[in-house]
Amino acid sequence: MAHKCFISFKTKDIGYKTFIHDHLNVDMIDKSLHDPINSNDEDYIMRKIRENYLSDSTVTIFLIGDRSAENSLYEDQCFIKRELQSSLYDGIGNTKNGILGVVLPSMIEKIFPKSNNICSVCGRIHTIVKINNDTVIKEFVYNYYIPNDKCSWEEDDRYCVLTTWENFCNNPNYYIDMAFLKRTHSISAKTKVKP
Repeated sequence: MAHKCFISFKTKDIGYKTFIHDHLNVDMIDKSLHDPINSNDEDYIMRKIRENYLSDSTVTIFLIGDRSAENSLYEDQCFIKRELQSSLYDGIGNTKNGILGVVLPSMIEKIFPKSNNICSVCGRIHTIVKINNDTVIKEFVYNYYIPNDKCSWEEDDRYCVLTTWENFCNNPNYYIDMAFLKRTHSISAKTKVKP
């Protein structure tokens, strides 16, 4: 089944967005913005994105590059933050999207360091995944690591789905389906639009 997907990305990473659109065998209806909206008014631009692209999409693919962090010194995150906020909003004229984070090659080592941690609570080994304000925007951080009383997060404890660019390219429909299914999962009731 084809899902209506919106791709959120920094302009620097447009080549990855184009590759998904032009070269991957993805069962999706592309609801992404292909041409810039001719305006300098940020509120107008976001209103047009919500009305024309996000309102009837079901999955937002967030391309996580080296300029996608909350704490970026060089980037204004206004548009990707508002795109994810609109994607998480469930209300009149807008349904909540599943969120799929795709870690681009420049961020693999930063987000998936080759280290594990022995947990002082359960004694098990946990794989380290660095989803924080130094790697992504806070809208993704909160909804990936939704607060709980456990010592770690399992897939059912997260609203956002996360994968690498390589894994996504090998099986894009699998990851898009995973994100789509989160919309009706019980964890969807615990998301926050503006953490």
